[in-house]
Amino acid sequence: MTKTDEALEAFKKQDYKTALDLFSSVVEKGEDTAEIRNNIGLCYYNLGNIEKAEDNFLKAIKLNPKLPQIYINLADLYYKAHDFDNGIQLLSQGVYEMPDEMVIAHYLARFYMEDARLDLAIDELEKILEKQPENYDAYYDLGKVHFELGNYALAAENFENVLEFKDNNEWIYYYLGQAYEANDEVDKALSNFLKAIAVNDEFAPAYKKAAILFLARGDYDDAIEYFESYADMNIPDEEKQNIQNLIDRIKKKQENDK
Repeated sequence: MTKTDEALEAFKKQDYKTALDLFSSVVEKGEDTAEIRNNIGLCYYNLGNIEKAEDNFLKAIKLNPKLPQIYINLADLYYKAHDFDNGIQLLSQGVYEMPDEMVIAHYLARFYMEDARLDLAIDELEKILEKQPENYDAYYDLGKVHFELGNYALAAENFENVLEFKDNNEWIYYYLGQAYEANDEVDKALSNFLKAIAVNDEFAPAYKKAAILFLARGDYDDAIEYFESYADMNIPDEEKQNIQNLIDRIKKKQENDK
């Protein structure tokens, strides 16, 4: 077994100190490759030495600028540090070096989203979808960006596209409901909140949203039913009390209207 093999075995066992020593000895003997520098960077990262991890990832890119995993590893480091400027610079280089690597492009789009460069995020996501029209993660992110920008119809359109590939997901139905609600399409919003509940009958946010929409439509019995279900869930005590007070007011209104 070579030193590199031993190092990889140690890394798999999460013995990062031993792996680091072995990888470093390989480099000292003249075998300095992008793959080894990437592994050294991962060792340092897992040992908590972020500065040396970054340094070795950057050396790895210089040795081979067309190895996608290096960009991903370093981007993760920048993301956790909220260092979006360096992350965007890094991933822009990755997109330039590997224009067909959609994973790198998607990382770049998400950095743009985190850094509130939403127009640039849209551009990147649309480029991804031109090449990968079945990339539901890109549709999902595009929906989130359009929602953030107040483009609710486009947000709903993109969340609907996600459902073509990934149905029965309570969060997608919930986000779709929010987009339709914001676009004043109450019936479609309510339908999707109810679909979220059908997928996961313990999904508390959808119960509250559905109850509010029932209340807005004047469907008081349904509003009470969903508010009561929501209040029975694991929500803060203060919220439970607020909901109970609201239920009491609705019931009082029903009595007064008789």
